[in-house]
Amino acid sequence: ACALGRTPPPPSAVRCQAAGACFSAHLANSTYAESRSACGSRRGDLAWVSGEEELGLLLGLLAEAAAGSAPSLFWVGLKRNASACTDVDQPLRGFSWDGGGAAPREVPAALGRWVKEPVRSCLTARCAGLHLSAAAPGGGPGWGWKE
Repeated sequence: ACALGRTPPPPSAVRCQAAGACFSAHLANSTYAESRSACGSRRGDLAWVSGEEELGLLLGLLAEAAAGSAPSLFWVGLKRNASACTDVDQPLRGFSWDGGGAAPREVPAALGRWVKEPVRSCLTARCAGLHLSAAAPGGGPGWGWKE
């Protein structure tokens, strides 16, 4: 999932905020680094989410892109550097947004949904993706971060 500037690709592959970034979905079996490079070649970065509105926009786009092939894992710009430790008291567990602009200082608790808790470590860099599963109660896609 890429966060792009205001010049979006074809409408079927993108969702834009009224006054913010555009998100695009790209289906490929690739690594975090390959996905980051692919977003860069589109003049964007791996997507990052600063609040519930952006999350809803991104979830809708990714659910449409997955088209019933859930569960699916999409790389976003969520990364924990080797020098950072897992912090179970924080919504993003010590992970932070890699690229895409200035991330918020405080992450809303609603963004702290993990499919599986990340490995507790302070020794290696780790990446996390956005995991989509079958529809959640209330009709939207089930989701959570997954290392």
